[in-house]
Amino acid sequence: MPSALETLHRTFGYTAFRGPQAEIIDHLTRGGDALVLMPTGGGKSLCYQIPALLRTGMAVVVSPLIALMQNQVDALLQVGVRAAYLNSSQDYATASATENQAINGALDLLYVAPERLLTERFLNLLDRLNQQGQLALFAIDEAHCVSQWGHDFRPEYIQLSTLHQRYPKIPRIALTATADALTRQEIVARLGLDNARIFISSFDRPNIRYLVVERDNPRQQLLEFLTGHQNEAGIVYCLSRKKVDETAAWLNTQGIPALPYHAGLDADIRKKNQQRFLREEPVVMVATIAFGMGIDKPDVRFVAHLDLPKSLEAYYQETGRAGRDGEPAEAWMTYGLNDVVIHRQRIDESIAGEEQKRVERGKLDALLAWCETTDCRRVFLLNYFSETATPCHNCDTCLTPPELWDGTQAARKALSAALRTGQRFGAGHLIDILRGKATDKVMQFGHQELPTFGVGAELDDHGWRSVFRQLLATGLLQADAQAYGALQLTESARPLLRGECTLSLRQATARTNKKLSQKRAMSALTGRQETSLNGQTGLAGNTAPIIIALRTWRSERAREQGVPAYVILHDRTLLELATRRPCSTSELLDVPGIGQAKAERYGEALLTVLTHDQNAEFSP
Repeated sequence: MPSALETLHRTFGYTAFRGPQAEIIDHLTRGGDALVLMPTGGGKSLCYQIPALLRTGMAVVVSPLIALMQNQVDALLQVGVRAAYLNSSQDYATASATENQAINGALDLLYVAPERLLTERFLNLLDRLNQQGQLALFAIDEAHCVSQWGHDFRPEYIQLSTLHQRYPKIPRIALTATADALTRQEIVARLGLDNARIFISSFDRPNIRYLVVERDNPRQQLLEFLTGHQNEAGIVYCLSRKKVDETAAWLNTQGIPALPYHAGLDADIRKKNQQRFLREEPVVMVATIAFGMGIDKPDVRFVAHLDLPKSLEAYYQETGRAGRDGEPAEAWMTYGLNDVVIHRQRIDESIAGEEQKRVERGKLDALLAWCETTDCRRVFLLNYFSETATPCHNCDTCLTPPELWDGTQAARKALSAALRTGQRFGAGHLIDILRGKATDKVMQFGHQELPTFGVGAELDDHGWRSVFRQLLATGLLQADAQAYGALQLTESARPLLRGECTLSLRQATARTNKKLSQKRAMSALTGRQETSLNGQTGLAGNTAPIIIALRTWRSERAREQGVPAYVILHDRTLLELATRRPCSTSELLDVPGIGQAKAERYGEALLTVLTHDQNAEFSP
């Protein structure tokens, strides 16, 4: 039997494992259960794909999304692995043929949705394979879907404990890129993984730059951000379907190719738009959270949020779709006071139990604190996932540290305005009072007579909104959903209001920082010559013509086969080909990402492209 390392090289074209991959693979291959927490792009799939090839029989991979299954199977078929999937997109004849392949021992891996796995028909198939000694392992991908308090809860995932009860001798591996301590405990409990080894990799994605801007003119701010990402693929997340449609349409009027994606679209349109995003490199997908989980597109250069996500876990999961190839990427978000009120209302008005609401409020508070932090965003994010870190020098608060000011008096004025109006009004009305605006509403309630009327003339509307937002983020105020977002004092506000403590606030800023915009623009103009994780640089010098030729060849093969371009070869592999310029099949096998199957399938064509380009380069 070949070793794990030999299988890695021969099949997938890599010569070394990353992080804890080798230990996880060895543990699973020997029959142990595992819970794996590894960041997006960290190589989770290999942790079960290689044991599937080393163990006797077929591995069953539980995956929640049709698109993810198809992409994974396409990629495995490219490297010569016998893989297939079963899902609702297939007709009866296709599904039956796949089941027969499984029974006849013609598959190494079978991807299946949790709903399909739990049917009596599929369980009978597993029973038959188990009796024949042909079940290699179970892999449960996106395992955080089991958490009822998580952002991607799928009720079917809870029933996956059936696997342990029905097939106790078959090893299982549960994998996720997003799980705080509470979610980890829930995964272990609900899936019966009490005896599993837990492998936790660093959550750090050092190639992603985190940027948060105060919402001013969100469309214009988004457009300004996108100027640094021309002709690049990215995702823009919005909270509502209507906003998705409107934003996608507007971006197209600005000359940016954008596609909408949300659950309200026709299924065929969703599928078509997703395929375009996966197969056409410079497309921007504007979407709700219905899009993204498991999207295996490595060259997503940015993820932008026009609305606040539900939690830091959701934010980490969504931004993690950028830069899976390890090259520089950006996570950008606009954030405003209204975000806080909307999310508080959604939690308070939900039918969830009080304990779940408490947990969700805590998660939202953590996200708000991250938005308002004056310290390194990466340190804050990693600390949230119980990981220590040092300042990254690659986020907005590190690159352009926010200015602080003594906001004690301003905060006391704001709290007093809320208190004196009976804690029944939102920020807009309170700001009018503080700035001395005798609006119809102010006059209607007689609030022009209050001692706080006009005491805040030193700040404009934008400045006061920043104050109220930070008071909400620090827990000194809370929004009451039952009173349409009325701001109310919490117990922690009392010492400040009584003058027993002070409060520092970050200075309000209106737009994306110019220095960061200039860095993005320069990066785009110079072909992204920023240093990547392994010390290599992007397109530069005489590699550019070769890269263009290789990209063209790759696009043609992808169109012929109806698969995303990265399934043929990743960008990193193209860069290695252009740098190393192999001249034989044996040299091709030394290029990371090219295993035996790809060398046999594409070797001659790749060598022709490389040879032709070299001849053209040095011809007179």
